[in-house]
Amino acid sequence: MCHKSCIDFVHRALSKEDIEGKSVLEIGAHDVNGTTRGYIEGLKPSKYLGIDIAAGKGVDEVCSIYNIVDRYAKASFDVVINTEVMEHIKDWPRAISNIKQVVRTGGRILLTTRSYGFAYHGWPYDFWRFEVADIKSFFSDFTIEILESDWSCPGVFIKAKKPDNFVEKSFSSYPLYSIVSNKSCTAITGLDYFKSIPRLFPYVFRERRDAVCKAILPTKIKDAVKKLFKLP
Repeated sequence: MCHKSCIDFVHRALSKEDIEGKSVLEIGAHDVNGTTRGYIEGLKPSKYLGIDIAAGKGVDEVCSIYNIVDRYAKASFDVVINTEVMEHIKDWPRAISNIKQVVRTGGRILLTTRSYGFAYHGWPYDFWRFEVADIKSFFSDFTIEILESDWSCPGVFIKAKKPDNFVEKSFSSYPLYSIVSNKSCTAITGLDYFKSIPRLFPYVFRERRDAVCKAILPTKIKDAVKKLFKLP
């Protein structure tokens, strides 16, 4: 999934030279609110594979980010695109490690994710917020070609190349800010979930309410309900 600034970044960061004749893996390919697939396929890759945890528009195969190494093997893609996914992955160190492993030497990773200040948005879960400094650390074993903040809302973009002398670094003990626990931590506990209910419930309620209204209520009734309860 992708929003406008994310799509703009992909267009700026990936050229025909990066893509033509190359194999491309997109992780989180479900087209929820935008996609870069048409642009990438227009650059003539030899293969474009879109995966996600559930079937949907733009998804070629259902596969978790946790299983990509076992399913597709190490060094099996020239380019890996991961947009607006990492904040939804509970075991983010494992996910980043897997991305690094499936890309070939000399290949590129393009990743976008959200930073502190971006509201809770569960698809179906939301765990983490990444800053520029965090992403710089996590890809310090790659050659970073572009690293920047999202200009439109709190987020971070990176394009990085896998070097010939790649030696993977471990970040399993790295404390990262969690929107669930509302602090930097290495893991999220059951107590964290419980304590987060008062703070996150309004966001969860709004997401579920909008989904239910869209699915079962006629437009006139939905608008009346929103007006009655002064909902956005």
